[in-house]
Amino acid sequence: MRTGSGRGTARRRVADRVVAHAQTTQGHTAEATVAGRWLVLGKDGRLTAYARTRAGLLRWTETRPGGPDWTGPDFFPVPDLTHLSVAQGADTYVHFVGRREVPKGDGPPAVDIVHALQYQTGRPVTEWRSLGNPHKDRERAVRFGVPVAAVSASGRVHVFARNAGRGLMLRREGPTGKWEPWQDLKGSKVHDGLAAVAHASGRIEVLAGGEQDVMWWRQAEADGDFRQEPNIPLRVAPGTASALETAPDRASYYWADPDSGGLVAHRPGGWVIPLGGAPAGDPVALLRAVLDGYDCTVLAHRDMDGQVVLAACGVENEQAGLWWSPTGEHCIGAPALSLDAYGRIVLAVIAPDGALHIARQAGGPGLALSPSVRV
Repeated sequence: MRTGSGRGTARRRVADRVVAHAQTTQGHTAEATVAGRWLVLGKDGRLTAYARTRAGLLRWTETRPGGPDWTGPDFFPVPDLTHLSVAQGADTYVHFVGRREVPKGDGPPAVDIVHALQYQTGRPVTEWRSLGNPHKDRERAVRFGVPVAAVSASGRVHVFARNAGRGLMLRREGPTGKWEPWQDLKGSKVHDGLAAVAHASGRIEVLAGGEQDVMWWRQAEADGDFRQEPNIPLRVAPGTASALETAPDRASYYWADPDSGGLVAHRPGGWVIPLGGAPAGDPVALLRAVLDGYDCTVLAHRDMDGQVVLAACGVENEQAGLWWSPTGEHCIGAPALSLDAYGRIVLAVIAPDGALHIARQAGGPGLALSPSVRV
């Protein structure tokens, strides 16, 4: 397990120097959610939510564990980003990976992948570091895809993205924190909208939808090499896949079926389980939580009318059926789910006016939420 010495200490000094770039703003409202689990619980028990504007990153932070008060949004300028994703490690550090497209007057824009880090709740975000682009030719580089990240138990960041030839690329941190070169994991006709999951064991796996098949890579050991598993003859609506560890070193994947439009659940080697619903093209938000003494999977998604609907089932027991309940919340982008400092389920959405809304689990049995609060 890496400590905070060396590279981490240096980055903290950088973070302290760039604190002036973060400012509580009156003039910035969220225009989109970020990809990944954008509502995270810090080591100090406070929740943090993230969203995007055209000019950068927005952040809201609980003032104390369990709320209900929040500060923010704090604004961090990030010019030229086309996409932004967030991932949190077991050390609770929050990692941001983005796709940057800088206009050039003499041809295609310069495209690269960038990474930044937040060490602690409420602390500044470090400077954005370029991870480059495996394509040196700018015509091919501009076709490089949307990155997602996963963090192993040792704290090593793994960044995945589709390349111009529509295979899968990986760039990750080495044992000392130095970034290794881009690695081609192969694959064919990969779509954007990858789903990556880091297991408690430290092993990572990633799923990608293709034209006619699902492709799937995983590690045999933590921080080891990735092996491509046999393709799965299923189709995924691009941009809708998400993943959750539901057993030791086993992930359940959820996505929208491109033919029916409804959500499905799948564990490689098993059957496809229809879940119904009418998702609007975003990934479903997932959370593992205890409800009435049972280990459950909680799911939330935005439907075609923009309303957030919620459901729960026993972990890996989707075939028993689940029922989507409207929350009354309307949002842009995907909702987010997390547990707060007291183990209560928290639903976060970005409302159509760009404001953050938070609803917490109410007392009593089942999955009842209290009325949401506009932050």
